[in-house]
Amino acid sequence: MTAKTPGNIFIISAASGTGKTTLVSRLLSVHADVRVSVSHTTRTPREGERHGEHYYFVGTAEFEDMIGSGGFLEHANVFGNYYGTSMAGLKALQNQGFDVILEIDVQGAAQVRRALPEAVSIFILPPSFSVLAERLRGRGTDSGQVIESRLRQARGEIEQSLLFDYIVVNRDLPTAEAQLSAIIRARRQTRGQQQKFIEELLSEQF
Repeated sequence: MTAKTPGNIFIISAASGTGKTTLVSRLLSVHADVRVSVSHTTRTPREGERHGEHYYFVGTAEFEDMIGSGGFLEHANVFGNYYGTSMAGLKALQNQGFDVILEIDVQGAAQVRRALPEAVSIFILPPSFSVLAERLRGRGTDSGQVIESRLRQARGEIEQSLLFDYIVVNRDLPTAEAQLSAIIRARRQTRGQQQKFIEELLSEQF
């Protein structure tokens, strides 16, 4: 039996309010062979969040032990809480043939690009800052001051988009989803991904 070709790794980053999480959810609903890497975090679960589905919720000591043993592909301390991507979890999904999405911020994306230069990086942009501000206000969860802070942070994050392989502008969800799907499908047709098939084809006798 032919071994599965390891899956690809896709980094997806965006400024807050751009629609990244919604787009990733839509992708997962139509791509049975795509998975999202579930991160570890030391923050407490929010209402409705489940261990192993949204995050692996662990204590600070356990997280720091994993850092010390080299267990994370990338990790960061964000507002006093650790977040990190498990190397073992990522490899397990890849070895099962799944393409894996890392839904992470620009800081984590930079770490992954250094560690795994073969990873494909995609940045989701808003069509404009005015639309981004409107989307953030539409959430109804943040004060005006927090929204202004998020917009300032967004500018710095968007500047980092120049370091990514692909850019998708989220003007509307169906179009942006189709563009993301096209990137994933195209990656699977590269020579490197098809090499095993080529070798098997050439080994046939006729």
